[in-house]
Amino acid sequence: MAKKVMIMDTILRDAHQSHAATRMRTEQMIPVLEQLDDVGYYSLEGWGGATFDSCMRFLNEDPWERLRTLRKYLKKTPIQMLLRGQNLLGYRNYADDLVEKVVEKSLENGVRVIRVFDALNDPRNIEASMKAIKKYGEKYEGVCEAAISYTTSPVHTLDYFVKLAKTYESMGADNICIKDMANLLLPFDAYELVTALKKELRPETKLHLHTHNTTGTGDMVNLMAIQAGVDIVDTALSPLANGTSQPATEPLVATLKGTEFDTGISLEKLIPIAAHFKKVAAELEKEGSLNPKVRQVDVNTLIYQVPGGMLSNLMNQLKKAGKEEKLPEVLAEVPNVRKDCGYPPLVTPSSQIVGTQAVMNVVMGERYKMVTKETRDLFAGKYGQLPMPIDEEVAKIVLKGEKRITYRPADDLAPEYEKLKAEVVEKGYYTQEEDVLSYASFPEVAENFFKWRKAKNEGVDGDLAKTGVYPV
Repeated sequence: MAKKVMIMDTILRDAHQSHAATRMRTEQMIPVLEQLDDVGYYSLEGWGGATFDSCMRFLNEDPWERLRTLRKYLKKTPIQMLLRGQNLLGYRNYADDLVEKVVEKSLENGVRVIRVFDALNDPRNIEASMKAIKKYGEKYEGVCEAAISYTTSPVHTLDYFVKLAKTYESMGADNICIKDMANLLLPFDAYELVTALKKELRPETKLHLHTHNTTGTGDMVNLMAIQAGVDIVDTALSPLANGTSQPATEPLVATLKGTEFDTGISLEKLIPIAAHFKKVAAELEKEGSLNPKVRQVDVNTLIYQVPGGMLSNLMNQLKKAGKEEKLPEVLAEVPNVRKDCGYPPLVTPSSQIVGTQAVMNVVMGERYKMVTKETRDLFAGKYGQLPMPIDEEVAKIVLKGEKRITYRPADDLAPEYEKLKAEVVEKGYYTQEEDVLSYASFPEVAENFFKWRKAKNEGVDGDLAKTGVYPV
């Protein structure tokens, strides 16, 4: 049945993560936050993902203070965040006590919708996060949105995604998200997938679609999904939209206006906000954070399934090795490594693992002559259950006798929070519980940020307080 379509705008998080390596500063957001709050969005994504790392590493900002600032101005519109399941906001598995504490503090500081995903689509890796969201969501009216990492392979069939969605729903998900991080979901496939999911999921479970416009199909994907009955779609205001970011908000609002899917959003309200972010985008480009190339369509993504961020990493790795001319060979090797690994979706951290191993295979001139620790851990089951059984011949070479695990990887982890808190206190950096979580996510980066913060607040090092530990 046709109905009003809701929009989550990513302008405060994924849009500038996709275009400008998450370099937008809080001060660049504040002037239009009240206007954004008045638009009528389902939610505004403003936290999670790479925000944590970038705030402390490059911007000399406390990510928790950013969240509190957003909440101060966004009084009507829910703030949404992206959580990497057991990987939280970092790149390793964290103990369950840290998972619970991050969720609790995120909700306490202003988040209302938490999108949680696992790179391998292993339900065990988002179980602790979902339980915490449901537990603390009762107090803070939090919404648990479980995301399917979309990809294509012999195992990633329509039945696979429907079964996974129903599993997440049975675990307590309020929303189910189709997370198409590399814009691999094609328009007619989107229609078929949304139709199947809406048929099988409970009527009260909202279906949310997240795609990018890397391959140039994003607008069509959104439109076909809307016609199939999707409840919410992700877009980004035009100055930081398209290319590796999300499809633009304004064209979709205009397209649906006056139809049975009308978003109820006024273009007149969006235009001045977009004008502000056009200036911000120009500032980011001038600083060198935003490369215009990320706005271009790249159909190679459909062939190699390499997301924009992953492509940049491959190019950087080859440049450091003095082998930039090997990029076509590496791109051709990526699908082969992915097949050997059991077809994991290429999203953080699996994209980095597969990509780095592909580079090593090409540069070394022999496949798996040198194997990264991360590749070995992936084969050993330390990131979770792979979608398909791995190539046994390759496994012998990679694992070198190391045993595989079949249980939830986090079961091996002892509680961490109190130990990490003691370290932060001992070093003299503790000002709030949130500091422990920042330190847990990125110890070296957080410690450098704490030093800068202390210098600024206490005047103990004028040069450090002025410049920051890292160049801004």
